[in-house]
Amino acid sequence: MKFASVRLVTNDVERLASFYTRLSGVPAMHLADGFCELRLPGATLAISAQQLIQRFNAGAAPAAANRSAILEFEVEDVDALLPSLPTSAEVVQEPTTMPWGNRSLLLRDPDGSLVNVFSRPLP
Repeated sequence: MKFASVRLVTNDVERLASFYTRLSGVPAMHLADGFCELRLPGATLAISAQQLIQRFNAGAAPAAANRSAILEFEVEDVDALLPSLPTSAEVVQEPTTMPWGNRSLLLRDPDGSLVNVFSRPLP
């Protein structure tokens, strides 16, 4: 089995795609009306419009309803990222050094999903 992607369901694909493009520097590939992917090294982030979920997935995933998963992105220096954050990013926790050594910044995307941007300690 191969892990393929994480998909976020939203009522505003363009707004969410813009947020993650700005955060990651990776452009969204619009593969269909209401669907795009950001193909990052190691994982793909898919973004789907609510109406596609209603039509093709029996309405199984409501838009902007996630409060338990955390999307995690590793960067070289989390502190250096702060000035370039998307303006729509809600900072939940300023950069903090975790007990295991990672430096972590917690954000919420425009739909409220929790995003952890972190850097690992230098060896």
